[in-house]
Amino acid sequence: MSSWPARALLLAGAAALLGAIPASSQEREAPESLLPPGFGDPEALPPPENKAQPAPRPAPGTPAPAPRSAPGAPGAPLPGLVESDQELEELERPRPTNYFSIPEGEARPVDRVGRLGPGRFGLAPDAFGRASGPYLGTLMQRLDAPLPSRWASILLRRALLSRLDSPRGLHPVDWVAARADLLLRMGEADAARMLVQSVDRENYTPRMIGAAARTALATADPAGLCPLVGPAGSDRAVWALAEAMCAALEGEPARASSLVDEARRRGGVGGVDFLLAEKIVGAGASARRAANIEWQSVDRLSAWRFGLAGAAGAEIPDRLVASAPLAIRAWFARAPMIPLERRLGAASVAASLGVFSSASLVELHSLMLDRTDPGEAGGTVAARLRAAWADPDPAERLEAMRGLWREPEAPHERHARLILTAGAAARIAPSADHAADAADLIASMLTAGLDRQAAAWSEVAEGGGDQRAWALLALAAPRPAVDLRAERIESYLADDDSRDRRRSRRLVAALAGLGRIGGDDASRLGRRVGLDLAGGAWARAIDRAARDREPGTVVLLAGIGMQTSDWSGVPAAHLYRILRALRAVGLDFEARMIAAEAIARL
Repeated sequence: MSSWPARALLLAGAAALLGAIPASSQEREAPESLLPPGFGDPEALPPPENKAQPAPRPAPGTPAPAPRSAPGAPGAPLPGLVESDQELEELERPRPTNYFSIPEGEARPVDRVGRLGPGRFGLAPDAFGRASGPYLGTLMQRLDAPLPSRWASILLRRALLSRLDSPRGLHPVDWVAARADLLLRMGEADAARMLVQSVDRENYTPRMIGAAARTALATADPAGLCPLVGPAGSDRAVWALAEAMCAALEGEPARASSLVDEARRRGGVGGVDFLLAEKIVGAGASARRAANIEWQSVDRLSAWRFGLAGAAGAEIPDRLVASAPLAIRAWFARAPMIPLERRLGAASVAASLGVFSSASLVELHSLMLDRTDPGEAGGTVAARLRAAWADPDPAERLEAMRGLWREPEAPHERHARLILTAGAAARIAPSADHAADAADLIASMLTAGLDRQAAAWSEVAEGGGDQRAWALLALAAPRPAVDLRAERIESYLADDDSRDRRRSRRLVAALAGLGRIGGDDASRLGRRVGLDLAGGAWARAIDRAARDREPGTVVLLAGIGMQTSDWSGVPAAHLYRILRALRAVGLDFEARMIAAEAIARL
């Protein structure tokens, strides 16, 4: 374990980065700290022992040097805070020097880190090709997340979790940290933790410490901060609070209580931020502290507040959850200490963002139904979902689905209901009797990637006259299953009454990007709907990545081309470039799902 001054240098980087999560993923202003005052201030840390130039960072692919051993004795007890010999003994107990030990020769490499291999939905190790580390790191840092496309988010998560080679020009551990930070901004707390835990603690860099700390808060796991906190404390109350929480969790109640009291005396952290830390301390073994959390004066939910409240089981008001950034709402949906019934609304957001699968969303509602009294279950979402799956009459199953689809008003909730019913929709046999519901059934199946089951409705879509059902299958079917002649496409364009002809532009761009219409037809139809496929620097970059066969770079640049709050802000020309590039690097299925989503969510 490194000495406290050496760790202070690392914590300075962690403190600065802990406040880097944007307050809103769609705001372009300078990010606002989501932690209490002092937590993001490097001045809160004691000065290093040696103010000479720091040692050079290791070259990419080289593990960080082994840390120095910690001093054997802790600092002297704080005067005026010791009330008994027992507490004095607690304070003088030697602090841990490590939280785990790695057997010699068993340290994991840092130059290729990830949880998904090519045979397990991951990309190849060289998926980012010859792209430089600084270039990729800048793209990840500037990417506003979450993305408007569920399928683009799913694909980006897979890319970031893949077992990837470290790019040139960037420390390999910083490369992992950049990927974890982007996952957090996407709402992917569990995926970020997978990456963070794939690197041995002894190889952490300042940037990795920051990512690990943010991940601990996003997963409502304050114990994850403990390996990052130095054994001697600091001059600022917030670091005393962080160490106090860890002391309580390690079974040192006297020391934890002293640190909390000292933090209260010094000030600098107050209100709900202080009380939440005190509540974590009170949850420790043999702790004799309690805190009542009052939220009346709190106007926003920060990462610090979410993480500690989620861990302590403190009820967060619905108004704060509803106004929180989408990423934090996705974290809320999977926090294990939050009651199931309170996570359902956030689960819809998580599903729409791509964080929850259709199966996960169904499972959550099924668990809720199991906990509901049968006499009170009627009319609930879970009960209607059960009818949509299990009613013996297909007409009744469809009626249950219609109610689920038409009930919500918020766009994320409406999309989540399609995701929720994907499996049930696939159990409806194609029939002309259900032609009026074909578009919604197809859209629901495609949210879960059930493209073959959706393609079985091609005859119904052709014969029923539903333009939306035809358009979805024109884009999503594994192979063309509906009429794609120019005359049929022009019929769709003629019926388009969307604002600025968005549906027409998007359909033409998607068909061209998927290669389902020729260049001449694409040019002619594009002119008819006012579609300009010319591109600037971003278009050249994604075209170059596709030409160089760099699927990871293509996926990252696809996210860059979708930085908007919803699908209505994604230019049709961007959609064309993204689909064409994805197909060029072998991601045809994902391209088709994104294309169909572009039509379904307008």
